[in-house]
Amino acid sequence: MSLRIYYGGTFDPVHLGHLAIARAARDELQVAVRMLPAADPPHRAVPGATAEQRCTMLGLAIGDEPGLLLDRRELDRAARFPGRPSYTVDTLRELRAELGPSRPLAWLVGADSLLGLPSWHEWQSLFGLAHFIVAERPGSPLRASVDGALGQTEGRWADNEQALFASPAGRILRLHHPLREESASAVRTQIAAGGPWRAMLAPAVADYVSGHGLYRSATS
Repeated sequence: MSLRIYYGGTFDPVHLGHLAIARAARDELQVAVRMLPAADPPHRAVPGATAEQRCTMLGLAIGDEPGLLLDRRELDRAARFPGRPSYTVDTLRELRAELGPSRPLAWLVGADSLLGLPSWHEWQSLFGLAHFIVAERPGSPLRASVDGALGQTEGRWADNEQALFASPAGRILRLHHPLREESASAVRTQIAAGGPWRAMLAPAVADYVSGHGLYRSATS
């Protein structure tokens, strides 16, 4: 049965590092990656751009690139349920209701997000809903860090991508991808400081940020 991959995040703004991760997952697993911006992320400070602006920038970054798709379900859900944060567990339960209990489903995250999993709403339910594909950051001892932070990863690490196709949820796969230094906080800080930042973004996204005057007072 085919695998569905979703890449959730604030994308504030989406940068070339995000795109490199999405492309690597698409190419390594040979399936489309659906990029899903959070409407009201509960695990970080209020975003510097609105949910619609972040969604628009993500659409500009993806363009017509094959295998990278925009999914705005968290924004649409926020419109139906104002004031409720964008909990990943809600999104995965919604996807499970759509796809059924046996469809392989994976949530693509950066290493820092996976390490912070214990702070997520109902985080212990997540492994029963989806696999995790994790993109490490430069200098991160990934497996040792994850095992220490989560304490329930024994037997979950997958040796190869085929393990994700063989079951609906519960495994962790390390993504092979070129490590990049970009981060959304670095982009915002450079913009606020008047430093160089455009090279960290897709040209269409950089033009949008400049044209809308985004992040000029953001420093974190």
